[in-house]
Amino acid sequence: MDNRTENANSIIQNHLIWSMGAGLIPVPMADFLAVSAIQLDMVRQLCNLYDIDYKETEGKAMITSLTGSMVAKLGARAIKFIPGVGSVIGGVTLAILSGASTYALGEVFKKHFETGGTFLDFDPARLKKMYNEMFEKGKKYAYQVKKEQDKKVAAGEKVLEKAKLDDPVEKLKQLAKLKKDGVIDEEEFQAFKKKLIDDED
Repeated sequence: MDNRTENANSIIQNHLIWSMGAGLIPVPMADFLAVSAIQLDMVRQLCNLYDIDYKETEGKAMITSLTGSMVAKLGARAIKFIPGVGSVIGGVTLAILSGASTYALGEVFKKHFETGGTFLDFDPARLKKMYNEMFEKGKKYAYQVKKEQDKKVAAGEKVLEKAKLDDPVEKLKQLAKLKKDGVIDEEEFQAFKKKLIDDED
């Protein structure tokens, strides 16, 4: 795998995670708009990576023509929102679908650019089948990403919970160890550290 493909995969994964976060926004139209903005940014970054001339208007049109049915699916799920427990279940589903859509879109653009394609010869009708296949794959991938994120959060919460009786320095040491072991990343470490300090006040 060359460096550019690795960078493309990283761009896709980051935007998938952001889309999943946007998919948890409790206002249905707000999450559509947020996910669309994230997907457009992903396409722009992939264009920069592959030295493709980026055009926002065309980018929006291409994204809409590929993801149109996904937006309809998200809309149908949003209608089924039930106050309380239902919205949480719906939110998780929306997050997975948002992530899957972003993953599929990223993979389609990556493949198109890697095979010498540009914005001018991007044919959504021809690439729709690949998008649908990648969308199915993306659902599994997004679910795995969510499970890993939940595991990290649970591990951090567990340390804070267990350390409630301990002194703050000990708690920080335990969090630092989780970071060193790769269980949580720098951003999560800082978030847990802030929570720890806030709890002490």
